[in-house]
Amino acid sequence: MSGRDLFCQPRRVGRGAALTLVFAGVLAAGAATGALPGEERRPEPEVSRTAAASLSRHEVAEAAAEAMADGKSPEEAAERAVSRSGDRWGAVYSEGEYEEFTEALDGRYTGVGLWARRERDGRIEVARVRSGSPADGAGIREGDRLRSVDGRTVDGRPVTEVVSLLRGDATEAAVGTTVRLGLERGTRAWSVTLRRASLSTEPVTVRGLPGGVTVIKVAAFTKGSGERVRGAVRQARPGGIILDLRGNSGGLVTEAVSAASAFLDGGLVATYDVEGEQRALHAKPGGDTEKPLVTLVDGGTMSAAELVTGALQDRGRAVVVGARTFGKGSVQMPSRLPDGSVAELTVGHYRTPAGRGVDGRGITPDLEADGEALKRAETVLSGLGKQ
Repeated sequence: MSGRDLFCQPRRVGRGAALTLVFAGVLAAGAATGALPGEERRPEPEVSRTAAASLSRHEVAEAAAEAMADGKSPEEAAERAVSRSGDRWGAVYSEGEYEEFTEALDGRYTGVGLWARRERDGRIEVARVRSGSPADGAGIREGDRLRSVDGRTVDGRPVTEVVSLLRGDATEAAVGTTVRLGLERGTRAWSVTLRRASLSTEPVTVRGLPGGVTVIKVAAFTKGSGERVRGAVRQARPGGIILDLRGNSGGLVTEAVSAASAFLDGGLVATYDVEGEQRALHAKPGGDTEKPLVTLVDGGTMSAAELVTGALQDRGRAVVVGARTFGKGSVQMPSRLPDGSVAELTVGHYRTPAGRGVDGRGITPDLEADGEALKRAETVLSGLGKQ
């Protein structure tokens, strides 16, 4: 599942149904295993694929129908059609994979409950362990080195590849299946076999910093995350807010707009097109426009998280600190095939309130910052509070 995106259950999309769209990049492989993206990736320069993708939707439908008539797999036929379409974000998922993706968007996933990061020397370390998870029960702790997964060495591999090994393929990634990890802590090296379990995500976490600062970390825009952000903003301390979207690979656009609404009093969040038809997303009125706000981003900030960042930046609501974002600004729509599999195809692109295209470009922060991004954000926030 490395490098794949997750999408919500197919919904009919028409006039007035803009908020049912899903922007690709949802959770990526990370949420499916409890691992966070750890590397900055860059897509190719922006190329509009709308026309090609629109054509491929018909091609996919025709290919699937022909395959059924010939007694072949519609899924395989659709995969060939998507591959020929030139749609770099297009993909075809089996019925089982798609159900798993839907569960992930609802805040549930099957995994062992550990987050991973790649260090500068290529080593893979455990970044965090979910309390009560199989990894926690086995005594795995933050900072432990992950050396292998099911006998395969992980040193030097991209985090997304490690995630794929942890997750297993569609037939392996079921509750109760096992995965064997090789670990190291100091001079101790050991192996442990874990059973994958059904876990729930923690998309929004809140903590306080000295000086009355509130940090709201949004890992993904899964179901209910927008309201959690709104609640956190209402209870935020007077020193200001740091909205941490680093590593946020996207999610449901409904939740992204809801989160943006926490900081805006109505108005435009983004515009987008679906097969040439222009539409707009608007914030709900009544958001907090007074508390100083800094948004933290990096190369793992994708899709719906970029939508929120662009809105807050263009509207002058937040100072954006960190590194240029991923650049995933295209819109995918699901199409159910006769055998239950699902084809996800690009149908358009979204733009920020100022009309900036994000796809292939990303969002440039107001202030560049590397490993000291959080400290830089605190400094900026303290200055905002004095204005």
